[in-house]
Amino acid sequence: MGIGQLWVVGTPIGNLEDITARALRILKEVDLIAAEDTRHTGRLLQHFGIITQQISLHEHNIRQRVPQLLQRLEAGQQIALVSDAGLPGVSDPGYELITACIAAAIPVTPIPGANAALTALMASGLPMNRFCFEGFLPAKGRDRQQRLAALQQETRTILLYEAPHRLVQTVTELCQVLGSDRLLVLARELTKRHEEFWRGTLATACAHLADHPPRGEYTLVIGGATSSSSAVDWEALKEELSALLAQGFSLTQASSQIATLTGLPRRRIYQLGLELRHKES
Repeated sequence: MGIGQLWVVGTPIGNLEDITARALRILKEVDLIAAEDTRHTGRLLQHFGIITQQISLHEHNIRQRVPQLLQRLEAGQQIALVSDAGLPGVSDPGYELITACIAAAIPVTPIPGANAALTALMASGLPMNRFCFEGFLPAKGRDRQQRLAALQQETRTILLYEAPHRLVQTVTELCQVLGSDRLLVLARELTKRHEEFWRGTLATACAHLADHPPRGEYTLVIGGATSSSSAVDWEALKEELSALLAQGFSLTQASSQIATLTGLPRRRIYQLGLELRHKES
């Protein structure tokens, strides 16, 4: 028997219909599934009638488990790597196994699937042509402050993950470091029954979260820094936008006109218009 193969399999982030036919076939055909949480993955497998054996692979056993899995792969077994949701290794366990396989010349094949950051970006309305993914910020200390400071001048759209119990703290600190006028989209419970998108600025997000305590999993999409951000009087800009809308201009027309006059991105102006409408409703 020749050398085996590692299949890195994307799984749904919520809605089970988002799994691909190829992913289901691989999960059925492999000898073993290395899962972040075998109970969680077990529910997925049961739903699709898959009886493949599982083995756990998480942050607490990864040092012992990787050599065991390498031994199986070198003996010719086919192994699928999955996380609880989304793409293995992306803010989830699995990176160490992937790199160990590459170092051992074991083939690694990705099976694409859902990803919360890109799913949020798709519907955010913020620029998608250039973006950076930061995953979870460090929980505290100097590492957290240094990461926040590094984002201050980031001109690309920023994607972050955050747990509900830390969301208020993170949004508050982002507001302090990046500026209160920076655009923000809070994407909650993506692809699930209670999926929700909230759009506004970092400042208005603080007020929103005070009235709507965070629940569920969140992805943050943050507008990048602009060279003229510090010179813009955003309150005056909102007044001008309101005046144009009152004159009968559509939001698209008003946004384009103001963007032409100020040199600011039209999408940024458009988001401010959406925020104004949200306040009025």
